Amino acid sequence: MEATRRSFKKDFLLALAADFKKHGAAAIEKVRKTQPAAYMKICALLVPRELQVEHSGGVKAMSDEQIETAIEAIKAMLEARADEAAKVIEGTAEPAALPAPNGQSSETALEPSPLPKSKHKPNRLMLEADTEVGPSERKPGKGRVPSPPGA
Repeated sequence: MEATRRSFKKDFLLALAADFKKHGAAAIEKVRKTQPAAYMKICALLVPRELQVEHSGGVKAMSDEQIETAIEAIKAMLEARADEAAKVIEGTAEPAALPAPNGQSSETALEPSPLPKSKHKPNRLMLEADTEVGPSERKPGKGRVPSPPGA
């Protein structure tokens, strides 16, 4: 059974390679144009999931000349960044505010509105709390046997 599987795999890969040599570039181009999502998925699957970065000697392995060259390059990058940051538009910010509702002054508009009149004293805790209620789970009444799940 194993020999048959290996033979089939070998024959399949040889046929696939031959077909790819004939039509591969055209097929890739067709997929790229007609199914860009599938094309990108194939590209992503070909990229390794983990990229291993190995730390080499670093500064200790560099010669004095290499270190000086690196320092000069860093200084040049910092100067270029400083030049970009120096291009600031001068100006002053002016405060802008929307008019208060119903023609109120800005001080009275910021005060909380009075509570509605009622016979009962308002519950301050409930006024401050988020009172949104989600769907409640149905519970069986007394003396009833709940039906089994999935029935």
